[in-house]
Amino acid sequence: MTLDQATFDRHGLTTDEYDRIVKILGREPTVTELGIFSVMWSEHCSYKSSRLHLRRLPTKGRHVVQGPGENAGAVDIGGGLVAVFKIESHNHPSFIEPYQGAATGVGGIIRDIFTMGARPIALMNSLRFASMAQPATRRLLEGVVAGIAGYGNSIGIPTIGGEVAFEECYAGNPLVNVFCLGIGRADALVKAVASGVGNPVFYVGAKTGRDGLHGATMASAEFDERSMEQRPAVQVGDPFMEKLLLEACLEAMRTDALVGVQDMGAAGLTCSTCEMGSRGGSGIDIDISLVPQRETGMTPYEIMLSESQERMLLVVKRGREAEIERIFEKWDLHAVKIGEVTSDGLLRVKINGRVVAEVPNHALTDEAPLYDRPRARPAYVDDVHALDLARLDTSRDAGQVLRELLASPTIANKRWIYRQYDHMVRTNTLVLPGMGTGVVRVKGASRALAMSLDGNGRFCYLDPRRGAMLAVAESARNVACAGGQPVGATNCLNFASPERPEIMWQFSETIDGIAEACRALDVPITGGNVSFYNESGATSAAAALGCQTEGVCIYPTPVIGVVGVIEDSSRTIARAFREGGTTIVLLGESRLELGGSEYLKAVHGMVRGTPPEIDLAAERRLLELLVQAARDGSILSAHDCAEGGIAVALAECCFDSGGMGAEVDLAAASPLPAEPPVFPVGPPVFGGAPGAASALGRESGAPGAAAAPGAPRPVADLPEGVALVGTLFGESASRAIVSATAAQLPEVLRLAQEKQVPARVIGRTGGRAIRISVAGRRVIDLPVEQAESIWKSALAQYYDKAAAKRAE
Repeated sequence: MTLDQATFDRHGLTTDEYDRIVKILGREPTVTELGIFSVMWSEHCSYKSSRLHLRRLPTKGRHVVQGPGENAGAVDIGGGLVAVFKIESHNHPSFIEPYQGAATGVGGIIRDIFTMGARPIALMNSLRFASMAQPATRRLLEGVVAGIAGYGNSIGIPTIGGEVAFEECYAGNPLVNVFCLGIGRADALVKAVASGVGNPVFYVGAKTGRDGLHGATMASAEFDERSMEQRPAVQVGDPFMEKLLLEACLEAMRTDALVGVQDMGAAGLTCSTCEMGSRGGSGIDIDISLVPQRETGMTPYEIMLSESQERMLLVVKRGREAEIERIFEKWDLHAVKIGEVTSDGLLRVKINGRVVAEVPNHALTDEAPLYDRPRARPAYVDDVHALDLARLDTSRDAGQVLRELLASPTIANKRWIYRQYDHMVRTNTLVLPGMGTGVVRVKGASRALAMSLDGNGRFCYLDPRRGAMLAVAESARNVACAGGQPVGATNCLNFASPERPEIMWQFSETIDGIAEACRALDVPITGGNVSFYNESGATSAAAALGCQTEGVCIYPTPVIGVVGVIEDSSRTIARAFREGGTTIVLLGESRLELGGSEYLKAVHGMVRGTPPEIDLAAERRLLELLVQAARDGSILSAHDCAEGGIAVALAECCFDSGGMGAEVDLAAASPLPAEPPVFPVGPPVFGGAPGAASALGRESGAPGAAAAPGAPRPVADLPEGVALVGTLFGESASRAIVSATAAQLPEVLRLAQEKQVPARVIGRTGGRAIRISVAGRRVIDLPVEQAESIWKSALAQYYDKAAAKRAE
């Protein structure tokens, strides 16, 4: 058949790719075959722009049981058990239809976990939106949160935490990344493979409809003026159906009747059949007239490409069909034989015995296009690195600045969000949302699992490699602050169009940053997701939702999920100070590092400078210290220093503590005389990506031209106000605040010396105010009750004010 350009565009195929299809088949494709190739060769399914780079990630380690290539990764957590986990994106569907886009994102990631034979026990999410001042943002956030809650609460899996950030660049393209973790037996993991000639292929779960058609190709293109017409490409979820499917599948997996299982996720029946066949080196014949359908007149094209939710494909051992059918009938579900495994390696699709598609499985999977796309360092980088700190207006009262930061939506407490989630269902949750890193107990064992999601698009915009390293480090540090030994990681890589050389440079740099940090911290990547084309190609699509956007790309936003093991669940640590009169210790070294900080954005409206430097060896020593201190019972609480710096971290340690305050002096004498001062007055040592040294020289306050590489302006040469805000609100990496009793303190300091981690006693808990001095001068004196009220009510106030305005 002859195809015009509109048909190519609709299927997301290039003319070269079409010619390649014709060569593979030795003929022109049928309409159904064209649809099959279009979804399997889409960016979303084939990773054709990213596979070349993803190979550089470390994927093996002593704890890794299953790495990338299956539905989810798995790590050994001891006692014959594995933690199975993964993160996925549902960005574009959530923009078009916020509730269902987010809800089906939750449903999809849950299926990835129980498809492996693991029972899901925890959900988390990482979200990005534009300014809360925009009505469109509030509507999107409200819909997304309702969708996450509606699905997770209904199916009975707790959402135990996550992270949310707000930047203008996400106005036309919010990010909705969902993480799920489950527990299974190491010797009972189920793979997504089809093998054994003559073994029957079963369709189980919900009926197929027209929802979700071309969802994979929709997720592989930027938004334009036609995006709002793609609502049929957004699936509709049913969490109650998924609960039945989960229980039926897990029961079936406890038999030995299954060969392989795969979720019908992106690309639906097409993806599950050809991928299972390809992994097993087999072919699959199916007759789609046997597929349960909830709509009449569906074509083969529509049946193969539908992304209706709550469906799975099973390969069953021949002779065991009746056993599997009885299990699914018990759960009131469809279990229908639609085909069988063959030896010819072909995906053969029939309808009432007539062949409508016949394609080699390996051509759809292993032989999908692989592109080494051009890369170019963006022109903006040199400009945004320039930051003259000496010119900052630092005359504002530090206490007022702290109030503003606590009210900043990115820093503010996310209670308005997580109170909508059921976080206690199944009674495994040990650390409640908002109290620190998410932790769940492993029932039947003494262990617990800590998990964290982190990413900073602002840092990655300024320096993708260093920003990615910082994301890995912060996620691992959060896990260690709970007492968890990091054992594995997953990632969701959110970027704009890979067809832009500048975006591919960002992506490649990010991969190298993740790889370096994961190797240094011994947290291999077990799987993940790449989401490209996160940009608004035209303003009209965004304008349809009221978004004020200029059609821009999102910041490069890698989200890193790290999982850690706490050997004794009773030793789990949270962020809040627990007792009055305990000693507060700052672990790690602080520098004057304000580049990309929340302070610069919230107070000065600037996204400039370079991200904090990161010494991965020092980070690993800090992680080891935190894990050992928690395991030994040497600390009462732990909280990492991140957005907003030490001042915000100290305030957060006081929140949810019953109003307990703290008195701190950030220039207090060190109990370890061999260590340098907390805030060095000599020139700090900088490192990182090429060109970073000169940029950091500018950030250190040198007016005019950049300082020579390796010779940044000494901190002592800066105005006093700059040094003060750097001390309070700088975001240097590899730092944590811990509290310890008088009896515990010597062991904390001994461990710090053993691990070569700078440690400073900076104050004590007690009173009802957050009092921070610098070099003996009180600069912040803020009642805990007032500060906590600001922090906890900031997000809700946007909705309260909007409601009040509508009522006027």
